[in-house]
Amino acid sequence: MNQGKYVFAQIIEFLPQRSFDTCIEKHNGNKYIKHFACWNQLLCMIFGQVANVESLSNLILCIEAHKSKAYHLGFGTGISKNNLAKANERRKWKIFADYASIIIDKARKCSVTENVQIDFEKNVYAFDATVIDLCLNIFWWAKFRKTKGAIKMHTLFDVKTSIPCFIHITEAAVHEVNVMDELKYESESFYVFDRAYIDYERLYTIHKTKAFFVVRAKNNFKFKRQYSMKCDKTKGVCCDQIVVLMGFYTAKDYPDKLRRIKFYDKETNSEFVFLTNNFEISAFEIALFYKYRWRIEIFFKWIKQHLKVLTFWGTSENAVRIQIYTAIITYSLVAIIKAQLKSSLSNYEILQILSMSLLDKTPVKELISKPNLQYVKELNYNQLKFF
Repeated sequence: MNQGKYVFAQIIEFLPQRSFDTCIEKHNGNKYIKHFACWNQLLCMIFGQVANVESLSNLILCIEAHKSKAYHLGFGTGISKNNLAKANERRKWKIFADYASIIIDKARKCSVTENVQIDFEKNVYAFDATVIDLCLNIFWWAKFRKTKGAIKMHTLFDVKTSIPCFIHITEAAVHEVNVMDELKYESESFYVFDRAYIDYERLYTIHKTKAFFVVRAKNNFKFKRQYSMKCDKTKGVCCDQIVVLMGFYTAKDYPDKLRRIKFYDKETNSEFVFLTNNFEISAFEIALFYKYRWRIEIFFKWIKQHLKVLTFWGTSENAVRIQIYTAIITYSLVAIIKAQLKSSLSNYEILQILSMSLLDKTPVKELISKPNLQYVKELNYNQLKFF
């Protein structure tokens, strides 16, 4: 007797299948395929991400152990190690990249602002990259150094919702600055960069789109001060200046004026110098924007620890890209479940609960709702009186 859906089947209902079908039609993903379609491939990869399996063999072993449940889990027919390996190697990774963008947009719309002290209506983004090390003997295409292979995952991170909104994978030798050309800047939104992204020509492109940037200045930064503005030194702001760039090429790349802010952080006992093209908000808020840039570092650490983006189930470039984009889909799926079911648990706690309950039939909302441990019904015994 069927008593409900499996937990994995329940969480898959949060994914729009019609949007994935659109991505398949765009890239002819199911052409000449009779069994084990792209949707079945995606579900198998998500199952492996949530279950935190170590290899493709372990993933197939777990699925074949519950072969009778494969239809209800959405895996379809014809699933085997050989079929899944060929699918990851041959089917276009752009299908999963396009679908990841759709799921990211859905997660951003339903997610709420989390513990952010920023009083700013528009979006605040942090842009950075992380290196994923690979073995050069196995992943021969990922050349980085003579004896080392690696790729870079460039990420534009929404600070308010803690959701990545742009993922771009390149070889590790590609400098981070070059990927700034791939971004589409929103007017009146803030983009926060580290000092590695100092490129005045590209920063001026952001300025021309009427967007704002905050970037940490380099030590050899040469400028000419025009005038200084009042600053609140009790909050750690040492100076707030309007400057122009010195040097022939730098002044040519960025001919307009900039705002230079020097900030002292008591917690780390260190000074920071920021550059921005916004002249309206306070200097302390500019420093606060850069402080929240560390959320993208936490995201990189989280996804490397709790999802499979360091050990891969295939050796080709196509398989590696599919697995990374599947990890992003899984991360966004957990965020959607948390937002729509209004759970007070963290993403990590929800992921751990789901990983242990994929083949259970308990409602997901009941699983991720925080129980009240103080509410315990005790039996009411009438104690006998001896005296």
